[in-house]
Amino acid sequence: MTLRARVAALMNLPFTQRFVLGVILFNAVLLGLETSETVMSSFGPAVIFLDTLCLGVFIIEISLKLFALGPRFFKSGWNIFDMIVVGIAIVPGAQSLSVLRALRILRLLRVISVAPSLRRVVEGFVTALPGMGSVFLLMAIIFYIGSVMATKLFGAAFPEWFGTLGASAYSLFQIMTLESWSMGIVRPVMEQYAYAWAFFVPFIMMTTFAVVNLLVGLIVNSMQDAHHQADVERTDEYREEVIQRLIAIEQRLAAQDDKPESQERQ
Repeated sequence: MTLRARVAALMNLPFTQRFVLGVILFNAVLLGLETSETVMSSFGPAVIFLDTLCLGVFIIEISLKLFALGPRFFKSGWNIFDMIVVGIAIVPGAQSLSVLRALRILRLLRVISVAPSLRRVVEGFVTALPGMGSVFLLMAIIFYIGSVMATKLFGAAFPEWFGTLGASAYSLFQIMTLESWSMGIVRPVMEQYAYAWAFFVPFIMMTTFAVVNLLVGLIVNSMQDAHHQADVERTDEYREEVIQRLIAIEQRLAAQDDKPESQERQ
């Protein structure tokens, strides 16, 4: 077995993956502690040292994967994702610029690439994106129509909420989320426009209860497909393993059958 194959086998061990996951979670706790002035005033140097140590573990992990896989490393989107997340922390100036320092918490996202169950959730979400695009387009059309109507109907009396197309769209988005939609917006509007409910209620029914549920249904369906695909892959791997074992057994039996014949000839 070559050195690359040994390193690849080492990186695929369950112990190695659990160790990396533990370092990720520990590093996330450290980054949270860095936001506490009390902790940093008492244990600042220790926290920074441990954070640097965690970053070193991540760099070593990525380097070993690069060595073991070579160009194949970049064929996996998760490997590229890990490299970008870790690379943000070693960008020149990352320790001085507050924005780049804040982005270090993105290392916690590496939990997704390490945990298979989270990976399947993300893969299901990505699979649902094409269908979600159609739903978003439908929602945009509904919002545009609703915003134009709301501006025309209620803009003169309530310019803060419906004075412009943008203000109407934002107010309708608040109504769609059901955040203070009744007492905050709709009832004050109904005090001047008694039949305003005839506009807002159908809008809520179409967006909150129809389009949003359709979006959730697409995501759930895609996640189920991702889980099914993972089950199929595991079944195929098990079937291949069984076939290889059967072939090995047949070869051993054939070798044993050949031995008596050779002995009889002697």
